[in-house]
Amino acid sequence: MHFIDILVFSGYMLVVIGIGVRFLMLNQGVEDYYVGGRKIGSWHIGLSVVATDVGGGFSIGLGGLGFIMGLAGSWMLFTGLIGAWLSAVLLIPRVKKLEQTRKFYTFPQFLGSFYNPRVALLAGIISAIGYLGFTSSQILAGAKLASATFIQLDIQTALLIMGVIVILYTAMGGIKAVIYTDTIQWIILMTGLIFIGIPIGYTSIGGMEGIREALPAEFFSLGNISWQQLLNWGVTIIPIWFVGMTLYQRIYASRSKREAQKAWFVAGLFEWPAMAFMGVLLGLFARVAISQGMFEYLGYSAASEIDAEMGLPLLLRTVLPLGLMGLMMAAYFSAIMSTADSCLMASSGNFQTDILGRWTKHLTGKKKFLILSQLLTLVLGILALLLATVMPNVLELMLYSYAFMVSGLFVPVMAALFMKKPSDTAAFWAMLLGGGTTITLIVGNWDLPLGLDANIFGISISLITFLILNLHKK
Repeated sequence: MHFIDILVFSGYMLVVIGIGVRFLMLNQGVEDYYVGGRKIGSWHIGLSVVATDVGGGFSIGLGGLGFIMGLAGSWMLFTGLIGAWLSAVLLIPRVKKLEQTRKFYTFPQFLGSFYNPRVALLAGIISAIGYLGFTSSQILAGAKLASATFIQLDIQTALLIMGVIVILYTAMGGIKAVIYTDTIQWIILMTGLIFIGIPIGYTSIGGMEGIREALPAEFFSLGNISWQQLLNWGVTIIPIWFVGMTLYQRIYASRSKREAQKAWFVAGLFEWPAMAFMGVLLGLFARVAISQGMFEYLGYSAASEIDAEMGLPLLLRTVLPLGLMGLMMAAYFSAIMSTADSCLMASSGNFQTDILGRWTKHLTGKKKFLILSQLLTLVLGILALLLATVMPNVLELMLYSYAFMVSGLFVPVMAALFMKKPSDTAAFWAMLLGGGTTITLIVGNWDLPLGLDANIFGISISLITFLILNLHKK
């Protein structure tokens, strides 16, 4: 990477940290730090939602899918569009109505308004652990991008650099810094993809002629996917829109129900088709590039020799000219950080409010609470960084984190929305057994029937448990 590219990239990173410092000075208490004073507009919220949900992990992950399976990989984010629009219609009106009489800061507080404190505590634990894993996946995505760009930079050093940047500005600035930087970061990413990455990548590999010569026909077919894969993505990703702490924080931060719904509709369209096809196209371009020998100078001559998720970063490093490389790297790091910071804030909010709340609630509204929140965010960020050092695959770590949260939390949330007086006991055991089943199957690396995801079995156990215990409630 040339000195000019490094200068552009470093300048961007300093600006991001500067935003964190600015909001460190402006934040007055818990309202500002966790829900942005509840006064943020729909476009800022919408862009922050899509930046958080798609972000760099899915951007790098989409590139990996495009590298492996072509355009059909875009279906993964179609499930995001469905989830966004369903939650806009079914969830947001209920949340904003309750918010008129209760000031929520977290997702478990919302769930606790339907169940007892024990259920809310367990929800907080599941959400906090899940988002800690998700934060790790984003730090890993940034490290992979950095190590592919800077050949002399090993993955562990890249993890350390990426982790320190994300942790510092998130811990300092809170949700306002997260949302406003998300808006800037998403605009940078979209601009970089549309005007730099895609056109230069397309030209460098010889356009459509070069693509058709290098790849078999299935790479251009949206049907190049199994029903099991579609089901696994749908069951894992759609429900997260009903249980994701990062999403509840943004609902609370919105000015009104209408503003929040508008934000969710905007986010859905940006996910699919916009980001979905741009991400897999660049991965597809990388597959063409390696077949044309463009990565031989880096020691790679065949697709089987590299991690699929490294194909996109290697393509950008190879084809982008002086100056534009720095801009494009800033764009992808923007996307990565927009997810990492949001997930770190979510985990911090869960630990602070839902798990440690009984010991810290007397500090609410005071400067001491703000300082404690910042310190907790810092500690959790360090834990996420340590987790990232032992996981090899970005998309895998993200989907594991999603699956753990969804299998434990989705059934009790849906029961709260559509049933009258659901059972506290049913909710508690559905969460515990659903999440526990998924984690057991994942950790045990079981060979599951029909190639189905562990999350499907976890949700099934959760649903059966809830229905049985709810029938016998007192």
